Amino acid sequence: MYSMPVSVFVLAVQLVLLAYGGQASDNVKRCKLFSESTTEVKALSLLEPLTNKSFSVDVKNDKESYTYRFQVCGEAGKTAGAGLVQIDQSAKEVETVIGLYTVTQAIGGSDWVMLIYRNGTKYDGHCSKEMRKAIVMISCNRKVDMGELRVVLEDRDKERDCFYLFELDSSAVCPALPSQLSAGSIILIIGFVVLSVYLIAGFLYQRLVVGAKGVEQFPNYVFWTQVGNLAADGCNFVCRTRGPEEEPPTYSGVSTEPEEEPEERDDHLLPM
Repeated sequence: MYSMPVSVFVLAVQLVLLAYGGQASDNVKRCKLFSESTTEVKALSLLEPLTNKSFSVDVKNDKESYTYRFQVCGEAGKTAGAGLVQIDQSAKEVETVIGLYTVTQAIGGSDWVMLIYRNGTKYDGHCSKEMRKAIVMISCNRKVDMGELRVVLEDRDKERDCFYLFELDSSAVCPALPSQLSAGSIILIIGFVVLSVYLIAGFLYQRLVVGAKGVEQFPNYVFWTQVGNLAADGCNFVCRTRGPEEEPPTYSGVSTEPEEEPEERDDHLLPM
């Protein structure tokens, strides 16, 4: 009677999960890597929990005021493909692209991922007018899911390879913690769970299906009673001492002295 609605509901849940999983796996794929190496793909996949999230930080000094906006494999500003942009608040919010997520490099370490966006807007007079580059160092911090974006520096006092450096903390790049349970502990936990399921399911079956009452509600009551009796008999046989009535017969030694023969009485032979 209810098989059709249940099956339809299960199918709908599976389709939703499949759609969500497909969408999640495509988020980091929006980033176009320099080289589709296994190590870079693995490092980039760690940043999946940070996708579709916008990070921003304000930097102010005496004459300038900037806002930096960053997204992992997503649009950070108005320019298509811009993963990190600089917005000049003192110049009518002029947007400068620091790096494109369509030109990405991902380097992974033991507890960090370095995300590099290249091909940003060219410098006007610094760094030989090369294109800007953004480096975002994402470090492990188990206390936060997504930390605050921080500006470290803009290295532009050289001829080539200038870059903007940012920092971000997240638990997404933390390595998995090793299990603290030993094999014996895992076996005990599994045994306890199995025993609990056996007792609860057996009790409900005996009470609701069989209609048992009292101690007969205990699953396999007769079997466990026999096991208890056999265990008691074994303990009695192995551990308990024997009683006085079970003492083995003893043998008395042979006496070396001659035994006195009983005195013959001839009184019955005398005439009355």
